[in-house]
Amino acid sequence: MAKIAQGKAEAKMSGRRKRIAKYFRDVISEVKKVSWPDRKELVNATIAAIVFIVIFAIVVGIVDLILGQLLKLIT
Repeated sequence: MAKIAQGKAEAKMSGRRKRIAKYFRDVISEVKKVSWPDRKELVNATIAAIVFIVIFAIVVGIVDLILGQLLKLIT
């Protein structure tokens, strides 16, 4: 009886390992299909993101300053 249970457990593990291995093979296959940016595109996108963040931070800072002054006037 114990041998049958052990055989089922091993078959279950073997199936699980096969599914995991297939998953990683599929992941590698999909990653190979990705169109990776070249260095120039990456630098341009990074600069654009940094500029956007700086502008957004300035706008939020100005709004915070204005709302802070309004709150001082109210209180």
